[in-house]
Amino acid sequence: MTDSGRAPSAAGAAVGRRIGIGLMYGLWRPRVLGAWRVPSTGPAILAVNHSHGIDGPMLMGTAPRPVHFLIKKEAFVGPLDPFLRGIGQLKVDRSTADRKAITDALGVLEDGGVLGIFPEGTRGEGDFASLRAGLAYFAVRSGAPVVPVAVLGSTDRHSRLTSAVPPLRARVDVVFGDAFEAGDGSGRRTRKALDEATVRIQERLTAHLDRARRLTGR
Repeated sequence: MTDSGRAPSAAGAAVGRRIGIGLMYGLWRPRVLGAWRVPSTGPAILAVNHSHGIDGPMLMGTAPRPVHFLIKKEAFVGPLDPFLRGIGQLKVDRSTADRKAITDALGVLEDGGVLGIFPEGTRGEGDFASLRAGLAYFAVRSGAPVVPVAVLGSTDRHSRLTSAVPPLRARVDVVFGDAFEAGDGSGRRTRKALDEATVRIQERLTAHLDRARRLTGR
């Protein structure tokens, strides 16, 4: 549940998707490849590489279904706090095992929704080189398929107005990969099983990123 005691809003996430579509396609030129690989119904986890601040909004505006992202609590400040909550996004404290965030995320999946995760935990090179165990936990616990997503081109160049965003009308590629099961089929949630799932996930995400780069020439 959220701080207000309400479950993350599916309707709010749908509104967030419409906002994302308007902003991302209005400001840049997203090229979306493989969106059909996202399951059309039921729970799913989108595992996204993270090298730029627009990666999350870009996915919200290009994914074929509304997405509830786990977002660091530092982003929930001032008017952004009620806005992000209103569009169904989930606040997470990355410095601890945030039980509320875990409950909210599992709730999204139990309700058949789409959970968005940056498995590297924070913005970096966007190469999936260092994964946290959170993605494996959610995937194994829920049984939801993981869909790897590569966002490419968001860091190629910076706008002349601000270095925080790519130039207006720049092309950004969003490449969805094949969904896969992170667990070994046993249903085990031991530390060993989660470690093995994390390795399995990292291999699949890294392979997808390599394919996406070859496909787009990025």
